[in-house]
Amino acid sequence: MSRLTDLIARAKARDSALGDELEREFKALASRRAFGLNFERHRPESVELPGRPVRRGDKVRILPPRGSVQRADQRLWRVKRIDGEGEARMAVVELIDAEAPETVEVAVADLVVVAEFRDYIYPGLVSTGRVERGGDKPFHTVINGENFHVLEALTYTHRGKVDAIYIDPPYNTGARDWKYNNDYVEAEDLYRHSKWLAMIERRIKVAKELLNPAASCLIVSIDEKEFLRLGLLLEQVFPESEVVMITSVISAKGAVRPGRFSRVEEHIFFVFLGEAKVKWWTSNMLPSGGDEDKRGSNKELAPIEWLLLRRREPTSFRSARPNQFYPIFVRLSDGHIHSIGDPIPPEVDRDTVPAPEGTLAIWPIKPDGTEMLWGLTPDVLRRNWAEGYVRVNNWKPKKLTGSVQYLQTGVIKRIKSGDIVITGRASDGSVQGHIAEGANLGTSPKRVWNMRSHNAETGGTNMLTTLIPGRRFPFPKSLYAVEDALRFIVSDNPQATILDFFSGSGTTAHAVMRLNRQDGGRRQCISVTNNEVAADEHAALRKEGLRPGDADWEKLGICDYITKPRIAAAITGKTPEGEHIKGEYKFTDEFPMADGFEENAEFFTLTYEAPVAVSHNLAFQRIAPLLWIRAGSEGRRINELPAAGWDVADTYGLLVDLDRAAAFCDAAAAQPTLRNAYIVTDDDRRFQAVARALPDSVEPVRLYESYLSNFRFSMGR
Repeated sequence: MSRLTDLIARAKARDSALGDELEREFKALASRRAFGLNFERHRPESVELPGRPVRRGDKVRILPPRGSVQRADQRLWRVKRIDGEGEARMAVVELIDAEAPETVEVAVADLVVVAEFRDYIYPGLVSTGRVERGGDKPFHTVINGENFHVLEALTYTHRGKVDAIYIDPPYNTGARDWKYNNDYVEAEDLYRHSKWLAMIERRIKVAKELLNPAASCLIVSIDEKEFLRLGLLLEQVFPESEVVMITSVISAKGAVRPGRFSRVEEHIFFVFLGEAKVKWWTSNMLPSGGDEDKRGSNKELAPIEWLLLRRREPTSFRSARPNQFYPIFVRLSDGHIHSIGDPIPPEVDRDTVPAPEGTLAIWPIKPDGTEMLWGLTPDVLRRNWAEGYVRVNNWKPKKLTGSVQYLQTGVIKRIKSGDIVITGRASDGSVQGHIAEGANLGTSPKRVWNMRSHNAETGGTNMLTTLIPGRRFPFPKSLYAVEDALRFIVSDNPQATILDFFSGSGTTAHAVMRLNRQDGGRRQCISVTNNEVAADEHAALRKEGLRPGDADWEKLGICDYITKPRIAAAITGKTPEGEHIKGEYKFTDEFPMADGFEENAEFFTLTYEAPVAVSHNLAFQRIAPLLWIRAGSEGRRINELPAAGWDVADTYGLLVDLDRAAAFCDAAAAQPTLRNAYIVTDDDRRFQAVARALPDSVEPVRLYESYLSNFRFSMGR
């Protein structure tokens, strides 16, 4: 490595440009790990933007004639000039990166703007509708757009603010379930796995910027096609975080595969950032019997849960931790603990340790005779025993056998907090009691889930058919499976912000609404999806002379045809046709689906703005939703530049005319729910003067400097 560094330095001395290029390539290679996950960072993805007006300087593709099913020319062109007006407009375009210059004239209507992922974007949002039934609750938002670009937009509104991300990305089955650079990735593609990793890595790296580093969690569901690679990728992107994989049964019937095991499961990765922890619940997720959900009720007054003190992991053998191998002396007369001995060195035979008169020594021994460990050190065990948190259970006088049990630290904390009521003590002094009425029942969830409610057909496909009859979506997740996964992360945070940037049919937003109903929470979900039309419908629509961007094409896209109608139906309790939804929700919270939810939701489409228009206050209507979302997506939104020079809404204010700063600051101080103050100025001195006059609880934000710099410098291209 040092030899290469010297050679690069010599190259720089002769040709600085060449030296810089070599250094960049060297650093890229050096950053790759010798062990672990290595893959090609394929050429940046590109996305076509149908409906986006063609402007001079844009990158574009030339579309095939209407009615043609041929693949579009994938070459990129630069718009040099646009002439004419209306439908007769013509554009002069020049081929990009061509060996020889090539220029053609083409109708503007036959061009589609293309954004490559290495290009800087300046996003905006246009509202396409809303549903309001939640009073002053925050709005759930659904954004129609390429998810990588929407993630970049969210770096301005939610950097470090997201509490949980749940995604169900394409599983890369080879069945044309996802595109890379506008082509479906087929099963026989030799770079199929590498392309998938490049696609996921780009998005996860941006998503990491959105997660709250103090305490948050990324949840990713996947099947066997990519779970090994995904696990390694998550370890590489989140080296400081704990990554745990859950296996979840989604169909007990199984998918029969000749000559192979039937698939009944999916996998769910949980990446814990900061202090994020799993919140216990009433089910351990692997109920006995395997086909029933056993979710406890406070009315059952569940008893205290005792655990076996002897450790059972294969690695917990005697020599691993000698200080946890010691005798527990039990009275022969009644099986009660007499005393707790000291650890013995590994070379000492346990049979040589004398027991006090009238007692028997119990050791952590497996039935096959293997010497294991106790779960606590002797000092801790003595302290807990003195308080009644250790006992011998199932004592058999004739066989002189019994099992030592103890209460975990979490249970002891709940006893001391009052969540567990002590009703008495047994004859050996061990505590007796139950979960307090009204307290949250809790049990440690297991890493294998087998819940009837998680069945993908009944909780997913059938659920979607009930909400939006006649509309199909491939493999929707079980509503209850997503609800349970999120519950373990955000159940104790009623104000949580949840993001799903592969939202598909909108299951995550629906699950968040159910969680809110169960505890009165005000959690909000940001759902991101594109408006891609199903692969098997492309050819038929093109034969009809339709193209992406046409109204009759777009109305069949995922966002407009599935996601938005599903979320609206869930809230209103009515199908898109206005009929009351039939059936009831099951499991944790059972009620008629026609009741809907007391929630709010608004639907947006991502736009691409020109930075000059933004800086000159000419794109405010498209920037306005971002300012509202950054302030919490609740209350009134300021959609127009205020005629008075300033305005103060529920959670944010906008100052355009700095000569009206005094009135603006007075109004801001009088609004107790204000979070952000957006101040439009190029003068940093005047901005600082206004910022000092605002209440300490209000965050001052300079427009449009903060917006432009976020997307100009912060994306790490």
